[in-house]
Amino acid sequence: MESYCPSNQQPEKPINITVINLTTIWVLAFALLFSVNLYGQKNEQTKKMKKHEIATFGSGCFWCTEAIFQNVEGVTKVVSGYTGGKVKNPTYKEVSSGLTGHAEAIQLTFNPNIVTYDQLLEIFWQTHDPTTLNQQGADVGTQYRSVIYYHSEEQKSSAEFYKSRLEEEGVFDKPIVTEISPSTTFYKAEDYHQNYYNLNNNAPYCSYVIQPKLEKFKKAFKGMLKK
Repeated sequence: MESYCPSNQQPEKPINITVINLTTIWVLAFALLFSVNLYGQKNEQTKKMKKHEIATFGSGCFWCTEAIFQNVEGVTKVVSGYTGGKVKNPTYKEVSSGLTGHAEAIQLTFNPNIVTYDQLLEIFWQTHDPTTLNQQGADVGTQYRSVIYYHSEEQKSSAEFYKSRLEEEGVFDKPIVTEISPSTTFYKAEDYHQNYYNLNNNAPYCSYVIQPKLEKFKKAFKGMLKK
């Protein structure tokens, strides 16, 4: 039966369902693409915000440790200082007495997208003797102890795992005495301790102690050196 259309009315234009559906799909697709792109940008911003992490190591005289980690690609800053003690704002003289409980340490800032914490641990273990208690070569005292100060549970787990593997595989002839402790207040050492090797490489300690360690490190970690 034919439908009746009054003479003073125009029949409604048929709705093109296909066009509406396609248009809707394109709009939704565009919105989704925009959302994904926005999410990706936020993710990228988050990554950039987490671009730098902190690590703190004690492995004898901080002049030596600083000189080594300054050469690692991805390490953007190295500061020599004191940590792990009970006295606020200690001086070098006070720390050297062994009475403050502090360790000479370096605190470094690194980009985990370039050098991982595990790689830094590898350098740490291989560039000092972790089996000598409160001593590195001729440097003797609690301030020269081997210690890792972790800044997160992830760093703690990595340090403990690495240490246990070294012990299980018998890499060292003697037991490892390296401490693994939570990070505490880090006090920057006096200015004359900062960048010490680079500013005083002709000094006797630099020539006879730091230089041999640095050369050994550079041979072992060629692929991780700053260009």
